[in-house]
Amino acid sequence: MANSSSEHVPLLNTSAKAHRAEILENPLRTYLLGIIISICGNVLISISLNIQKYAHVRQAQRGSKPYYTSVMWWCGVTLMGVGELGNFAAYGFAPASLIAPLGCVSVIASAIISVVFLKETVRPSDIVGGTLAITGTYLLVTFAPHTSTHITAHLVQYYAVSWHFLLYLFIEVLAFCILLYLYKRRNVKHIVIVMLLVALLASLTVISVKAVSGMITESIKGQLQLIYPIFYVMLVIMVASCAFQIKFLNQAMKMFDATEVVPINFVFFTASAIVAGIVFYQEFEGLALLNIFMFLFGCLLSFLGVFLIARNRPKIKQQDRNFIAMDRIPEFYLSCRARKSSRAFKRLHLQKLLSPTENSA
Repeated sequence: MANSSSEHVPLLNTSAKAHRAEILENPLRTYLLGIIISICGNVLISISLNIQKYAHVRQAQRGSKPYYTSVMWWCGVTLMGVGELGNFAAYGFAPASLIAPLGCVSVIASAIISVVFLKETVRPSDIVGGTLAITGTYLLVTFAPHTSTHITAHLVQYYAVSWHFLLYLFIEVLAFCILLYLYKRRNVKHIVIVMLLVALLASLTVISVKAVSGMITESIKGQLQLIYPIFYVMLVIMVASCAFQIKFLNQAMKMFDATEVVPINFVFFTASAIVAGIVFYQEFEGLALLNIFMFLFGCLLSFLGVFLIARNRPKIKQQDRNFIAMDRIPEFYLSCRARKSSRAFKRLHLQKLLSPTENSA
């Protein structure tokens, strides 16, 4: 019996070590899976945007049917949906403070695709901005929190009633009400005001998206989380915040140029997502000071790179109503001459009718 018990002890120790190794490896594997899904999703989004742009250009050249009748445009919309679904899934595997800054991958890929396929010109600022954004992305992936927390309904409930999140939520609601008052009542139509409204909504979107995605991931793994009310609360917050975020973004695109909206929205959205991940999910807890500094430095490089890529893009100018095209000048000139000749002939005919004595003489 002693020998048999002594033989079982090494087996138990071996299985315990294997289980411990699995626990240590799974967070890193899950973390890398979230990064890969997010990068693939952002690349698909950039491809879809360029496909839609190409469809708009082709339909404008033909001028026959509206853009939504184009099969190519619908292919672009479908790819965008798949890319956004990939970003949604990535929040269930990796920290929110990492997934949000990886949005710069979409800007880099869109610039490359537009140059290769849409034959847009390459500027020195594009090369410098792409280099800075890629360097910043590398620093983000390297020094971001490598922990992967299993998001369950009980954990979300615990985070939602913590005092630091309630304080953060109070400050955010107060700031949102002040900005909305300035925007609606005082008619302050500044781009910073509008983009801050979008950013404050984006922080709630990031929190709710990670909660919903994490609970769905755990349910797929076998731990059902969809029976808890907090799942549906987060789902409603996610849908509502996304809807109002899109509303304010559309208003910003109407009032300001895309070259201003894109970089400012990326910076504000990323900053709000990082703060939301730190406050709600406590993603920087236990992270070394060097990692925090290098992570923020990577964010700064990504911000600068996106700004350089997006700035001074060619604008589509509306044609002036009083503008006459060069190829229409001869036709316009001849029509004016014809009108003048017709008026002169009428005046001469009227003079002859009014002076019959001169005609008889």
